[in-house]
Amino acid sequence: MSAVLPSAAAASPAVADPVIQEFAFDKADFERVRQLIHQRAGISLHAGKQAMVYSRLSRRLRETGHRSFADYLHWLEEGAGAQAEAEWQEFVNCLTTNLTAFFREEHHFRLLAEELRRRGPHHPIHIWCNAASTGEEPYSIAMTVVDTLGHDAPVRILASDIDTRVLATASRGIYEAESRGLTPELLKRHFLRGTGRNTGRIRVKPELARLVEFRTFNLTSPVWSLGSRFDFVFCRNVMIYFDAPTQRRVLERIHAVMEPQGLLFVGHSENFTDARQLFRLRGKTVYQRL
Repeated sequence: MSAVLPSAAAASPAVADPVIQEFAFDKADFERVRQLIHQRAGISLHAGKQAMVYSRLSRRLRETGHRSFADYLHWLEEGAGAQAEAEWQEFVNCLTTNLTAFFREEHHFRLLAEELRRRGPHHPIHIWCNAASTGEEPYSIAMTVVDTLGHDAPVRILASDIDTRVLATASRGIYEAESRGLTPELLKRHFLRGTGRNTGRIRVKPELARLVEFRTFNLTSPVWSLGSRFDFVFCRNVMIYFDAPTQRRVLERIHAVMEPQGLLFVGHSENFTDARQLFRLRGKTVYQRL
């Protein structure tokens, strides 16, 4: 979950007017959405995001047969069982934002390669990429691992996201051949080219895909069951969606699942110098666990 939500300036001032909107949607509905997405995913929607909320959730109203946001939100809150949980997931999926690319923030991957070389090809390494989105980031990590240590290195990469739709795309590992961040050399080493009706598309090679395990995960969940501690954690452009108390809780829990001296890679607009008892700044947008 990364990127920037549409600006307040782009919001339509007529969101609350049911006459020109397909569905009734007023300020009270927007406040309910803000409360529910914060409770479910820790996301803090700023004032001025009414148009974005209307645009993204309107599809769910059409698909579920509701004529107003008030009716939909009441149905959502009153539901129970597997069907209700599935709709809560759709609600969260609609309100998360995904923007990613291969080898985004390239300096992170250079530092990761340096650290991998320092540890050597026989040292077991665990990496967690959360907010993995459509997979470009975890596959970039996997390519860095293979190009540095080889295919047989004992490395496990856990890739997680709260959005089930983007994880489905990530697990397929199919992309456009012109995807940003991929050089001809990387395409040759790590991807299969499509032919026929799949011309112009590429698929991650099986030997690269096997390094990555995809899993749905909510960073604000009260229970974290992730297995072994992690040597490296990529949590980039995620905290910008949380308020300060939620950021602190998530940072403390990330700290708890990392190995001492492990590295935390964050987004270019994120700064955690107020968590000095947990992490120290190691480099540009890279922190070391204390």
